[in-house]
Amino acid sequence: MASEANTQSSVMFQTSDKVAEPGHRKLGKLTVKYNRKDLQRRLNIEEWIDEQLHLLFDCEEEDIPELEIDIDELLELSDEGQRLRLQELLQECGKPIEDFVNELLYRIKGLRKMSGPLKK
Repeated sequence: MASEANTQSSVMFQTSDKVAEPGHRKLGKLTVKYNRKDLQRRLNIEEWIDEQLHLLFDCEEEDIPELEIDIDELLELSDEGQRLRLQELLQECGKPIEDFVNELLYRIKGLRKMSGPLKK
């Protein structure tokens, strides 16, 4: 029995030769910091923006002028600053943009800004 007490069991793990892809780690960090609900809400807003831009410019995606609506940039601005920035970005649009601007500002209320390294 004394010899059994001195004998220790050990568990060995084999390491895999596969290295995790960097994209998966970033996604893991992203979902830890921002819950899935926040991420899904942001994705839904971005998809909605794309749809609305197609309607506003009445053309295919390739024909839309070079335009990037950065949600994080908008979140850093005041309400009036957000409105002015959107009007500036959409100045080339021939259709009325007021409904789009109002709806977008409503949709981004309560969103959190994503930190730099984790963004995209």
